Amino acid sequence: MNPQSEVYPAPIKTVEPGSPADRAGVRPGDLLLRVNGEPVTDVLAYRHALQTGQATLQITRPAVSALPAGFVPQDHHTTRLDASSEALTFSFQVEWEDPGLEFEEVLFDGIRKCANKCDFCYVHQMPRGFRKSLYVMDDDYRLSFLYGSFVTLTNLTEHDVQRILQENLSPLYVSVHASNQELRQDLMKWWKLKVKDPAVTQIQDMIERLSSIDLYTQIVLLPGRNDGDHLDETLEYLTSRPNVISAAVVPIGLTAHRTNLPDVRTFTPDEARDVLRRVNVWRERMLAERGTRFIFPSDEFYLLAGEPLPPEQEYEGFPMLENGVGMIRDFLTDPLPELPAALPAPRKVILGTGRLFAESLDRAVEPLRAIEGLTLEVRAIENRTFGAVTTVAGLLTGRCFRHAIQPGEADLLLVPPSTLRYGTELMLDNLSLTELGQDLQMPVRPGGSTLGELARVILDGAASSGHQWGMSAHAVKDGPQA
Repeated sequence: MNPQSEVYPAPIKTVEPGSPADRAGVRPGDLLLRVNGEPVTDVLAYRHALQTGQATLQITRPAVSALPAGFVPQDHHTTRLDASSEALTFSFQVEWEDPGLEFEEVLFDGIRKCANKCDFCYVHQMPRGFRKSLYVMDDDYRLSFLYGSFVTLTNLTEHDVQRILQENLSPLYVSVHASNQELRQDLMKWWKLKVKDPAVTQIQDMIERLSSIDLYTQIVLLPGRNDGDHLDETLEYLTSRPNVISAAVVPIGLTAHRTNLPDVRTFTPDEARDVLRRVNVWRERMLAERGTRFIFPSDEFYLLAGEPLPPEQEYEGFPMLENGVGMIRDFLTDPLPELPAALPAPRKVILGTGRLFAESLDRAVEPLRAIEGLTLEVRAIENRTFGAVTTVAGLLTGRCFRHAIQPGEADLLLVPPSTLRYGTELMLDNLSLTELGQDLQMPVRPGGSTLGELARVILDGAASSGHQWGMSAHAVKDGPQA
């Protein structure tokens, strides 16, 4: 447990009917205070405390109220009224049983913030006017374990390191960028006042200290900075470590909003080809030595270099999809369904996407154009929000589509699901698909996450799964705590 005495009340979202918590009178809106007398900082610490088999959970209710009508406390329940806060506080015990609680948040003590000022940080390139959560520079190892978000490790304490090892928080997803310590510091520029333990900034030492933890790593490449021979040096080190499972290699993502930031640029086609040439040498070597290609370049490098994407099997199950590795190939793996000869009524459909993916998408949907009555257009949408330099689909906003589509010019507009806030129909600028459809005088819906699903959405109105399709390697995402 965290040695701190400070309590982080955890709001309870739901209580499973018939569970120990339900029988104890716990209600949604109550707060978890302690487990076995100790405060808990997050859902991971909560689960870890339950693994002892016997646990006492202390609950408080924010305002004075009675327990459910007819409730009779069992012998192992205690209740008291805290006069200072006028909150009803009680406890209950469980023995090798799940209490039946779901919490509003997975982190009770808040998100750990980043200690770095990376030259390529996307948050620093955000224009103004978006929801506050998009400006949060999170770098939390707990979210890395829970959701696969990449962390740098530079804000850890010794307690954090010991907790990762003791609770076996594996795998973790680590942004390495360079194995050379001086180069990594030059790229990331961590703030000394924000670094709690200077030892954790030593990336090779940290990878070796976490030898029992599986690590998925990423390298964000900047032309002329950590590519070329520096890339080979980094890959040589990562491939030597048994606990490093793979390395994603992605190019820097830029926007037009880089005021007072270092002068950086994107890769040229020749530079992208050099990256792939170097990476392919290592991929072949690792396949022979470890039975895995180990290194996975993002789709953007292949598109920038004008080279064909690898076949499906070379992505080895697509472990890095959220990092823009294999998204196009994954999109293409679900084939087109059997296509009708004609539509019952004429229909014009516009597929809006980022400029990077537009050509690939246009080729993929070509067979649908043989369907009589269907007019299908793939439209490359210029990013009016982040700037023309931003070509990925996941950073398109409602404003971008408003500028690129004329009201009433089609019967249906399909947008990449990656443009939507997870679980909603809201785009990055908080414009909903319903509102966009009203502006454009046509239905607007998310397209499919695969080619087959996209075809079904176009042809018969099947609902999209809402998963990503197209390119969104550098999409800004809401964290779980946003």
